[in-house]
Amino acid sequence: MASRPRGYGLTAEIKGKLEAKYEIDKEQEARLWMEAVLGQPLDSSVSSDQALGADRFGNALKDGILLCKLAEKIMGPGTAKFNTMKVPFKQMENINTFLNACEKYGVAKTDLFQTVDLYEKQNMWQVVLCLFALGRKAQINGYSGPALGPREAQRNTRDFSDEQLKAGQGIIGLQMGTNKGASQKGMSFGAQRHIADIGVDEGSKEGQAVIGLQMGSNTGASQSGQNFGKSRGILGTDK
Repeated sequence: MASRPRGYGLTAEIKGKLEAKYEIDKEQEARLWMEAVLGQPLDSSVSSDQALGADRFGNALKDGILLCKLAEKIMGPGTAKFNTMKVPFKQMENINTFLNACEKYGVAKTDLFQTVDLYEKQNMWQVVLCLFALGRKAQINGYSGPALGPREAQRNTRDFSDEQLKAGQGIIGLQMGTNKGASQKGMSFGAQRHIADIGVDEGSKEGQAVIGLQMGSNTGASQSGQNFGKSRGILGTDK
């Protein structure tokens, strides 16, 4: 397969971010775990106390054979049959076989890597994360060999009765605050406001003639000087 051209622009920026995520200590931890499970070194030219680095680590796993051997050691013989032919499409088939075996074993799809992530070394950090995910899953699936990473948490489902659920509805959760010790004792809101129930008939005649300010004002109002024309006389005649 032809070598992949060097990326520019956005491709180079993405590659730089992926390389910045890479943790050499985690790679070394995954490498030592694989060597302990397989009983053989990944790269005999580099001592176990020295990290391989992303490039050499990728070269060691590129053909997928060691990954398939790892899967069979953990999951059992025949779970990841591999091909030893040194041709690209067979090597990529081996990688894909390993990924399928991991998925059937219970490793989440989000923890897996793409074939090109390893074969073309586009995202070696995801390869390391996948190995850690396999190591965690192996611990809870009954594998008694060397462990990698912390033990994966297991689901702990709790079932509550209707009475318990109803009782919980009357409790104020602590995230909502607390009402313990709450009291209005000693609080003063000023003098009491007395409201007398006074009917309209009980008001004074003078008060009834006053227009309230909320209805406007008639101060200064007068019809003085207004002329509405001559008065109309109406004569009463008897027939």
